[in-house]
Amino acid sequence: MRNICVVGTGYVGLTTGVCFSDLGNTVTCIEINLEKLELLRSGKSPIYEPGLVELQERNMRSGRLRFTDDYAFAMADASLIFITVGTPMGDDGAADLSQVKAAARSIGQHLTRRAIIIDKSTVPVGTGDMVSTIIAEHARPDIEFAVVSNPEFLREGSAVSDFFHPDRIVLGSTNRAAAEEVAELHEPLGAQVIITDLRTAEMIKYASNAFLATRISFINEIAQICERLGADVKEVARGMGADKRIGPHFLDAGIGYGGSCFPKDVLALHHMAASAGCHPQLLQAVMDINQDARNRFVTKLRKLLGDDLNGRMIGVLGLSFKPNTDDMREAPSVDIIRALQHAGAQVKAYDPVAIERAAEYIPEVTFCATAYDVAKEADALLLITEWNEFKQLNWEKIQSFMRTPIILDGRNLYDPAEMQERGFTYWGVGRGNYQPKVGE
Repeated sequence: MRNICVVGTGYVGLTTGVCFSDLGNTVTCIEINLEKLELLRSGKSPIYEPGLVELQERNMRSGRLRFTDDYAFAMADASLIFITVGTPMGDDGAADLSQVKAAARSIGQHLTRRAIIIDKSTVPVGTGDMVSTIIAEHARPDIEFAVVSNPEFLREGSAVSDFFHPDRIVLGSTNRAAAEEVAELHEPLGAQVIITDLRTAEMIKYASNAFLATRISFINEIAQICERLGADVKEVARGMGADKRIGPHFLDAGIGYGGSCFPKDVLALHHMAASAGCHPQLLQAVMDINQDARNRFVTKLRKLLGDDLNGRMIGVLGLSFKPNTDDMREAPSVDIIRALQHAGAQVKAYDPVAIERAAEYIPEVTFCATAYDVAKEADALLLITEWNEFKQLNWEKIQSFMRTPIILDGRNLYDPAEMQERGFTYWGVGRGNYQPKVGE
């Protein structure tokens, strides 16, 4: 069992710290935001992630998990130090590395023993070299250290499961022995370990996320074609996914990707490529198609209700960028609701867990306690996030509450034929055989 320090307690840092402590290691997490630190020390989680708070409480009771803002205390006995701070988008699309640089400086200033610094934040290619340089500038010259890149592949909403059941562990370093030592830490997980150089490990993360985002944008472009030609994208995706070379994953047409990873990482990779003199035209198309998917959703509503949305009451089901999280970063709901508000529509919305965070992004929305409250006096109902509780709604009750029974399904959660039989005007994404006859 090892003594571990984790710098940063966002989605990645908190999950990493909690789960490594559950494997029997002693983990101290550093959080410099005092309000957030007090919340963590009280056994509560600042994020919604299924299963995480239970593990947090258990390992805090056992004494294996602690939280502090003191680098000296956290690093005193740590031989493995994870950097898991945020790398948000900068104004120019590049990743903002200010938190990474600050963490590296503080680590260098407080190193008192040999340690391996593990960069788990999603960072541009070459950041590992930068981190090593910064630490060397601030550490005592007699202190031995190595830097290892260990990109994370945790999905919000299933981060705990992803930690304990990873597809692979990617490690990159100029120090093979250090990478192998980090591989030993992950041995209980039983996953394939891929050891590369630093820059290749950093690139694997960006390439993986960009590829998954590309699949989403591809199927959304196919969905648009399906609507025009009278095909059903759900069946098209099923037929495609049956091909072992393609597979079924990330072929669900909808209103595009969002969250803290795909938008930021695709844009950062585009910026890296352009800065290196490349011409990242596929990455640009992926981003354009993703934005178009949101715009088309609003255009559909205009076709059904008329161009003048002023005074219309629009109900929205689901606000977070995906189910099982309260994360609103780059959520499609934000762009869609802002467009509706700009057109003069009134919007009310419901989400099982994200309302508090959503209020920071879309403050002029009326937030409701249930899906049925959203439907009351609504001219149309928009399904944005496919939470499980939206799968079995009482549609007779919903219809009785609405002014006009119009459903726009941004996630193809419902069966078009059934919804039409229930008396709704229904429009999904790429369901060409079932789109309303509203003209071009």
